[in-house]
Amino acid sequence: MPFIRSVLHMLWMVLTVIPWATALIIVSIFVRGDRLWAVAAGWLRCAIWGARFILGIQVRVTGMEHLPMGKNSGAILLVKHQSTLETFLLPALMPHPLAFVFKKELLYVPFFGWSMARLDMIHIDRSLRARAFSKVVSQGKELLARGVWVIMFPEGTRIPRGQRGEYKSGGTRLAIQTGAPVFPIAVSSAKCWPRKAFVKYPGIVDVSIGPAISGQGRRPEEMMREVESWIETEMHRLDPEAYAAVPAVDAVGAEAASRL
Repeated sequence: MPFIRSVLHMLWMVLTVIPWATALIIVSIFVRGDRLWAVAAGWLRCAIWGARFILGIQVRVTGMEHLPMGKNSGAILLVKHQSTLETFLLPALMPHPLAFVFKKELLYVPFFGWSMARLDMIHIDRSLRARAFSKVVSQGKELLARGVWVIMFPEGTRIPRGQRGEYKSGGTRLAIQTGAPVFPIAVSSAKCWPRKAFVKYPGIVDVSIGPAISGQGRRPEEMMREVESWIETEMHRLDPEAYAAVPAVDAVGAEAASRL
């Protein structure tokens, strides 16, 4: 049954993304900004609807009260990355438009990438590190000033369930340079949507949003260790089965200490 559901869901995604992306590209000739984001967010909610009713994946969210309420309030979301699900889910949940920081190669993905190119996103060439980060800062400042929140995956790539990648400090460096607060987010998506897997499984995916972390007077690496500690400790709480052999506080603390 999970395999059949996964096939149906894939068909649903393909059949909806082609007309939706085409419409977005056409609409982008006439409108940009928040109105164009609303068109994109509509498809992302459609994708989450499909995950719920076709795959049987339910979403449980905690911590929304931590997010800023002002129309132009800035925020940088640093998210645990386990699967493709959170790339659809976070924009569908958030009350502000989001700008992903992503590698430019994704722009060449038919329809999906083409439509992303028309949105206010930050696409970078990861082979040009210094220049890439300068672009992140310059575009990030502009977008945050307009009330667009920046979303980044500090581990850089999808990490298998129960494991932790290397947390890179780009997000906290951006926070320090722009003055925007960071919000750590833990997501247990791999329980239902495993990394690089075609077959998905019904169940509950938890999204936990942590309190704001200010970058004022902080160093990027030290700030990122706080983000990492919160996310990984929360992951142990959300998905204890995946971390049964690794005590949360000891594992995160030992890893942080090894980087000092």
